[in-house]
Amino acid sequence: MSLQLNSVGLKYGADVIIDDVSLTFDRGTMNVLLGPTLAGKTTLMRLMAGLDRPTTGEITVDGKSVVGVPVRKRSVAMVYQQFVNYPSLTAFENIASPLRVAGLGKSEIDSRVSEASRVLRLDPYLQRLPAQLSGGQQQRTAIARALVKRADLVLLDEPLANLDYKLREELREELPRLFAATGTILVYATTEPAEALLLGGTTATLWQGRVTQIGPTPAVYRRPANIFAARVFSDPPLNEMTVTRTGGEATLPDGRRVGADHLLPGLPDGRYQIGFRVEHARLAAPSGNASAFQGKVAVTEISGSESFVHVDLGFATWVSLVLGVHDWEPGLLAEISIDPGRVFVFDEAGALVRAPDNLAARAMSEMV
Repeated sequence: MSLQLNSVGLKYGADVIIDDVSLTFDRGTMNVLLGPTLAGKTTLMRLMAGLDRPTTGEITVDGKSVVGVPVRKRSVAMVYQQFVNYPSLTAFENIASPLRVAGLGKSEIDSRVSEASRVLRLDPYLQRLPAQLSGGQQQRTAIARALVKRADLVLLDEPLANLDYKLREELREELPRLFAATGTILVYATTEPAEALLLGGTTATLWQGRVTQIGPTPAVYRRPANIFAARVFSDPPLNEMTVTRTGGEATLPDGRRVGADHLLPGLPDGRYQIGFRVEHARLAAPSGNASAFQGKVAVTEISGSESFVHVDLGFATWVSLVLGVHDWEPGLLAEISIDPGRVFVFDEAGALVRAPDNLAARAMSEMV
């Protein structure tokens, strides 16, 4: 089975929700839709499932249009972040419900439900009603129902958000393998770059209803084609600044001028957007470093093994990742320095014109 979206668009009145999206998904593949809230991930999945009809473009399965074909006539399963279970049925019966509708025999139903419940750690709860289950157990029940159906297309819309950390990590590894073994096309929507990297496969980045890039997940992360893909694939947010090159000088946002080849080697005159991730922002107490950016600590987020320190520079607030637990008090003077070899350079329209040499080289080697 091959699912194709060809120049698909969706409008509600004058509002463009999905804008000219073209994607191809093949049998047995793991595909991630990565984007912030309201980027269009759920809407795109509803179009794939047949729950909504595109305003423009075509959706085909094995070359045949499925626009207008009702969901019940498609081999598709979808799991939302907000679980949906039949309140009067036990967990076992909820999981088995699509198999009973399909007319499968008792032994086959028992076998499939048993396999899914084992993987999703549901064995002790199969005879409970949804009201007797925790939120995480109800979500796992909904995922198991999609798993036993063995549909050609499985759409998972942030399905692990309500689960505890350990189970999330286990299922991120297990689910792609399970669905791939059945030849299913798996499409997984998430807002979390780390989750996309853990899932692997192919990632499409979405920004305001448009697909900004699609490719092997590590390659998209290491070499975003444009600043929109870089923003989507950076959490905490990408640190950014605008730099103008004129002759041999580059003017920074704080008014300083530096040698242009320091940040923009080999590039023509013009305005550029510089982006770099938090792990490449070096934080220190004020040292008089003429090339560093001076500011005040706005807030420090401590995650346990690392700290994210937000520094207000006047023209922007940058975030620096510092390993370990650090208590940088708000208002403290600090400086951030960056390694020019670790920055992404985008032109004024946002297209990538230079990637960090080592990251670009690795990304290219993986694509060969």
